[in-house]
Amino acid sequence: MTKLNYKPVDKSNWTDLEKLFESKGGPHNCWCMVWRNMNEGGDRASKADKKKSLKNYVASKTPIGLLCYNNSEAIAWCSIAPRESYRDLSGDSSLTDVWSLVCFFVKKEYRQMGITEELIGEAIKYAKGNGAKYVEAYPVDPESPSYRFMGFKPVFDKLGFEFKHKAGQRRYVMTVAI
Repeated sequence: MTKLNYKPVDKSNWTDLEKLFESKGGPHNCWCMVWRNMNEGGDRASKADKKKSLKNYVASKTPIGLLCYNNSEAIAWCSIAPRESYRDLSGDSSLTDVWSLVCFFVKKEYRQMGITEELIGEAIKYAKGNGAKYVEAYPVDPESPSYRFMGFKPVFDKLGFEFKHKAGQRRYVMTVAI
């Protein structure tokens, strides 16, 4: 593996995101729209409608996340965007200028290599470069049976995120000032 590079998703690399999401194990069912505001269909929207909605975010130049590349192949993704572009995540409402980090996908053959940690670091830089003062994440314990796509709490602990409160039974709300 060469040195990885990271790029925000935009019109120029939308097809890279499509290919990654449609790869084996990719988030092609939800298209990372579970937590985003959707005008049409909401939770009951079809895969095609979710994909279209995400593409509409990109077309409107609304930030949606970062792709991680190994050479020219997109191998991982994280969803990082202004918190207000998502529905209620039970975050810390006392904070302003918050970007939310809600989803990760790393192709199977690249897992257990520290890519998620690198993605978090790059996501923080990206958010800061776009005016964020905080990044908020919603990870779970490694043994959680659900919400695993949101990352694992020990990784966020290691990277200096502060536990704020629980959101439901499984998710933790964690923030880092940037």
